[in-house]
Amino acid sequence: MTLRGRLTAAFLAVAFGPVLLGAVFVASTVAAVDRSRATERLAVAATAVRTSVDALCQQLRAAADAVAVTADHAGTAAQVVSRGLATAVLVTDATGRVSYTTPNPPPPPWRDCATPEPPGASVSALVVRVQLRDAAGSALGTVAAAQPVDPAFVARLAAVTGVAVTLLDGAMPVQVAHTTESGNGRDAVLAAAASLRDERVTGTIDGRYVRRAGPAAGQPLPLVLSVPSDQPPGLHAVLVGVVLLAALLGVAVAWRLARVTTRPLVELAVAADRVATGDLTVRVPVRSGDEIGRLAVAFNRMTRETGGYLAALTSSRDQLRGHLAVLGDTLASTHDLPRILRLILHSALAATGARAGAVLLTEQGEQLVARCSEGLDDRWPGTAPLRVPLGCGVVGAVAATGQPRRGRAEPTGSSSDEPPCRTYIAVPFAAPDVAGADAPGATPAAGRPAEVVLGVLALYDRLGGEEFDDDDLATLRTFARHAAVAVHNVRVHEEAQRLSLTDPLTGLWNYRYLRESLRREVERASRFGRMVSVLALDLDRFKTVNDTYGHAAGDTVLAEFARRIRGEIREVDLAFRRGGEEFVVLLPETDARGAATVAERLGSAVRDTPVTVVGHAGAREPIQVTVSIGIAVFPDHADTGPQVLAAADEALYAAKAATRDTWRLAMPRESSPTREVPVSVVAHSPADGLPRAGLDVPAGPDTPDTGDLPAGSDAVQHSGDPTAVAGTTGTGRTGPTGGASSGPHPPRHADGR
Repeated sequence: MTLRGRLTAAFLAVAFGPVLLGAVFVASTVAAVDRSRATERLAVAATAVRTSVDALCQQLRAAADAVAVTADHAGTAAQVVSRGLATAVLVTDATGRVSYTTPNPPPPPWRDCATPEPPGASVSALVVRVQLRDAAGSALGTVAAAQPVDPAFVARLAAVTGVAVTLLDGAMPVQVAHTTESGNGRDAVLAAAASLRDERVTGTIDGRYVRRAGPAAGQPLPLVLSVPSDQPPGLHAVLVGVVLLAALLGVAVAWRLARVTTRPLVELAVAADRVATGDLTVRVPVRSGDEIGRLAVAFNRMTRETGGYLAALTSSRDQLRGHLAVLGDTLASTHDLPRILRLILHSALAATGARAGAVLLTEQGEQLVARCSEGLDDRWPGTAPLRVPLGCGVVGAVAATGQPRRGRAEPTGSSSDEPPCRTYIAVPFAAPDVAGADAPGATPAAGRPAEVVLGVLALYDRLGGEEFDDDDLATLRTFARHAAVAVHNVRVHEEAQRLSLTDPLTGLWNYRYLRESLRREVERASRFGRMVSVLALDLDRFKTVNDTYGHAAGDTVLAEFARRIRGEIREVDLAFRRGGEEFVVLLPETDARGAATVAERLGSAVRDTPVTVVGHAGAREPIQVTVSIGIAVFPDHADTGPQVLAAADEALYAAKAATRDTWRLAMPRESSPTREVPVSVVAHSPADGLPRAGLDVPAGPDTPDTGDLPAGSDAVQHSGDPTAVAGTTGTGRTGPTGGASSGPHPPRHADGR
């Protein structure tokens, strides 16, 4: 709809609305008053009908009593009829046989005044019956006095009440027995009476009001009372004519006023269209000094100033395109996040003319840390990296809400964690939330997927002392989008690298990272003269778990086993899933005794607590799981990483071949004349449970302690062979602290191994 149409409609609503409401009010008021008066008249008429019928019944009772108390029933009945007290008198004996009746009695059915007939019964006369008794009080019969209910009777009731009276025939469907209504009114009253079930007032289609009166106790006749409406004829037609005339006048006046008002606006709209096409020479004629005239003056001034801004905008656009081109090339060619952030910050400073700025990234979903800054050395309170908690200060609020902010800093309202400034502008940069809208920092928007705020780009103190404007905000949003892409790509790249080195089921490192880590730890141990222990672990009878409970239950067992491994090792230790149910644990700076302690703990952690799985039938069942472990130590058992891993595998096979649910230490390498001196030893198990070299004497209370053995002594347990061969290396084993291990107790890790 055009503005002229809206103004016309508004004027009509203001001018025509009261006229229409007034007409509706007059019509409704007249109708309400008319209905109220009709209801009151019908109520009075109903009372009059009830009184008249009750008086007739009392008259009939008196006539019947007069006949019953005399011995000459015939004479008395004739006098009663001649005086008009009753139309007919009927005397019956005790057997119900008629003993006397006056001439020409009304035809049945007669309706008793005292006991109304049920709905649906017809009536031709009203009757009152009294008992006829002898002097002793014995019943001799009855005397009935009747009065016919005919058109004359209905006419008398209409004359008494002053309303039209209709007597209904109780047969179904409802029909009119007698009425004082005319032909058209008779049909309307009959249609209304068919729906009446009580004494409520209702209207007819011809403008009459109708009410039911009886049958009831004291008034047994089914009567309908009706009165015509007192509304002035043609009232609604007059009201409609007044409303239409007012509408025509309102349309004419509104169209004229809208045309006068919208003509300058049409000229202004045409001029704006020409400016939109690039014609900045157009001018709007100023026809008045009112608000529209001032709008025309402001439009002409705007077009003049816009022409001056156009050249400056063209130059700024070309400069911005150059910055964006360099920025895009950098983003596409590197994963060096510090370099990308520096380039983004420098470009944002150059594009907005800010003196200082910073790029802050979210860390651990709790605070913002400045990863790149410019011009903040003399403004920043402190020497540590700028850190702002989420929700605190300007940049904290931007990161928490995901909404950009700009303005002038309050003298005492700025956070102490942020650099002092006069003006500021800060925009968030976000990436799609792949973890879901409930992730920390997620900012869902209507109709779009949730986003996670990765950081904030903040600039301070624009050159010239002016505040940052909406153009600067739009420019910073562009740089923020580039920053979001850069940070997101770098993090995705890092996450992809992490996933390529981890097992998706257990979360442990995979076999690829095992080879790299083993090579690195062996090289470090060789360089610094330290030791590295390797534990090869294999779940016992794991195929039975898969066959019995299903592969889903097997996956549950593997994941729980990995969790227990992580709970029993240090942070510096590394756990790997080699494949299937085979795992490897790498223990830097740990000798054989420390590795045995870890193996004991791992075996107990797996053995002592069954793993609960969901079987084929859906029931949760506990599974007893055990693990066999093979131990090998560099440089005692091998000189390279693969050799150490192979030695641990051989020890694992020995544990499997023995009893399972145990651990075995790898066989020592063959003695070399330059490295080892063979001695005769006997394998035995001391109190700490670790096999070691000892004297060839029987174990007992007097057995000397083996704690004085050299730190480099090892022993090997063989399946079914109580003897072992051990050698002593030329250098002592180093524990976690780098010192030589000695004494009866194994060297311990920082966590108590």
